[in-house]
Amino acid sequence: MPTFSYVARNLQGQTITGMLAADNQTQVLRALDEQSLFPVEVREGGKASRGLGRGKRKVKTKYIAVLYSQFADLLRAGVPALRALDVLHRQSSNPVLKEVLKEVREDLSSGQTLGDAMEKHPNAFSPLHVSMIRAGEKGGFLEDVLVRIALFTERQNELKNKLTGAMMYPAILMTVGAGVVIFLLLSVVPKVRGFLRGELPFLTQVVFALCDFLKENGLIALAGFVGLALGIAALLRSESGRAFYDKFQLKAPMMGKIVTLVAICRFCRILGTLLHNGVPILQALKISRDSAGNRLLMQVIEDSTESVRKGASLAAPLARSDLFPLDIIDMIAVGEESNNLENVLVSIADSYEARTARQIDLMVRLLEPLLLVAMAAIVAVIAVALLLPILTMSSSGAM
Repeated sequence: MPTFSYVARNLQGQTITGMLAADNQTQVLRALDEQSLFPVEVREGGKASRGLGRGKRKVKTKYIAVLYSQFADLLRAGVPALRALDVLHRQSSNPVLKEVLKEVREDLSSGQTLGDAMEKHPNAFSPLHVSMIRAGEKGGFLEDVLVRIALFTERQNELKNKLTGAMMYPAILMTVGAGVVIFLLLSVVPKVRGFLRGELPFLTQVVFALCDFLKENGLIALAGFVGLALGIAALLRSESGRAFYDKFQLKAPMMGKIVTLVAICRFCRILGTLLHNGVPILQALKISRDSAGNRLLMQVIEDSTESVRKGASLAAPLARSDLFPLDIIDMIAVGEESNNLENVLVSIADSYEARTARQIDLMVRLLEPLLLVAMAAIVAVIAVALLLPILTMSSSGAM
């Protein structure tokens, strides 16, 4: 097992040096990350691996999409790759991306391929993009690959921003609603409680008990909630936890169908893009497999790859998974029969991405009134709990 020397910084900014035995540089970076160390330089056999330690400073996808598009334009205009990277480095406004481009250019000038140079910077270039760029380099269609990566990166970024923006208002509603309820329980209810006498209705007793609990154990409950959230996060990082979460994602009420369609659209677009640029179907399936982002779907795609390798169709194993909608399966089958699979896959991605966006809008529109009704119901329960004993006392006094 090779030995790596490293220079890193801890959380206090102090420089730490040391040696680690590992199979590859990725394992070294993972080990340093587990020790809360930020790598500055990693060496094997005297060769520094620069840029790998910047994984904590991730470059936003919007900058990467623009970079791919501009890089493709320069290459199509006949500008050599090294000169193109020089231009992109000088005009980049993002300091992290600027440094990444400088190191990519240096590695490219030393004889490395563009894919290998980009692979050293996972904070900027995803493994999927690196695989596609490698295929474009080998096949001689790098410009087309860069353009298509830029297009679907922009599409995915738009969909992500749309989902984030759509969920912003419900999140604000939930936060404000929780704040109002806590304010009522800790401030308003105790003041009214002092005026109530005699035997109290059950609902009122429940509300008062909740007030007492929040006063006496509020901080403990908050700490327990934070601990539970951290425990769930740690569980989801484990193998069994990730497997459960991947399954839950696809089966969850309301969101499950949307998550499944988003993953399928991403897979179809990337596979169609690769096939359109002449990448052999087995290699294209291997590259696009990782784009699904879900282990269940990745296993289905892997089974489909084996089916294609044996000379069978792609549609049959996808249909057996019960994850792909039947109309998508039919379209893929027709595309295979007509030898037009790449165009059919891109068409599927286009139409279903638009349909998924409409479903997200509909779900958010339904969620907003439901949250408002839930908030109103909680406040109404508290109000009724306070009014019941007052009305009871008034009735008793009148009698």
